Amino acid sequence: MEALRASLDEKEATRREARDALRDSERAISDANRALREQQAERRAVQAELARLDARGRDLRERLGRRQEALGRLLAARYAAGAPDALKVALSGEDPAEVARRLYFLGELSRATARLAASLRADLAESQAVRAKAEARRVRLAAIEAQGRRDRERILAERGERRKVLSAISGDIRKARRTLGAMQADEKRLARVVEEIARTLAEHPGAGYARVEKVPELGSVSGPFSRLQGKLRLPVRGELVGRFGAPRDVGPAGTKGVFIRAREGQPVLAIAAGQVVFADWMRGYGNLMIVDHGEAYLSIYANNESLLKRTGDPVAAGEPIATVGASGGNEQSGLYFELRHLGKAFDPLRWVVLK
Repeated sequence: MEALRASLDEKEATRREARDALRDSERAISDANRALREQQAERRAVQAELARLDARGRDLRERLGRRQEALGRLLAARYAAGAPDALKVALSGEDPAEVARRLYFLGELSRATARLAASLRADLAESQAVRAKAEARRVRLAAIEAQGRRDRERILAERGERRKVLSAISGDIRKARRTLGAMQADEKRLARVVEEIARTLAEHPGAGYARVEKVPELGSVSGPFSRLQGKLRLPVRGELVGRFGAPRDVGPAGTKGVFIRAREGQPVLAIAAGQVVFADWMRGYGNLMIVDHGEAYLSIYANNESLLKRTGDPVAAGEPIATVGASGGNEQSGLYFELRHLGKAFDPLRWVVLK
């Protein structure tokens, strides 16, 4: 993919468009959102661990209290019984069996006191260790929250920068959208990427996605992607405003897919299990993700605000892989979605359940 991107940049260096000014800003927003999502997941894990440690600490403190009380009672019993005096016992004229029983009781009392004291010391040491671990988790949680605040501020700053750039070039973008040449160039650019992916997978047998998994979200369906026709769901809920093969005035210029208008930040879900083979910004399509589902089937998700997966990551059916946006200089928030087989696009609506 790196070599392909370098090749594309070299070929198109002489015909840069104003939209390229958006690339760095939109990549930064995507990276920051992905980092924030990863931090939130880590934050939840740390909070769960901290809650477990706090509960363990409470249990230990309660147990320490009970054992301290028991130790106090044992020590009081020992004091009341007094220390045995062998001469005194011998001259007392008491029944030797009774004396033996009392001595045995005192010995057991001493051993029980020693065991309880040792257990108390062990509980104290464990309590201190749990307290230290909990404090370290609290420090880690504070660091995660501080980093999250910095990332949120960075996202807001990048969004402000993006709006400035978009405002400055909006006239050029609208003009370019009406230019057939610009639209064709965008489609050809995506087609070259898809062809390169298909060629790479063909040259490296076994490199593509080949696992067969059950897909609970789709009922009892299991098996290869080719058997999922009519059982898939669209990757995002929204208004279908652009159909396969029809030019449109919103979203990316591609006519080989569908455009679903949706609110910004809404999760984009993988339509089936697979592996990410492309995740980067592309002119005309913004933050773009391509997922390989095996059998030379690819799904394409464009116009995203954020890409939550990287190239090479596995994905499960229904897993969030991106968030809805309006990247690539597009003025409408939504998702541009394609399905391809052997590099050729086909109508996704023939494969999905529309409800």
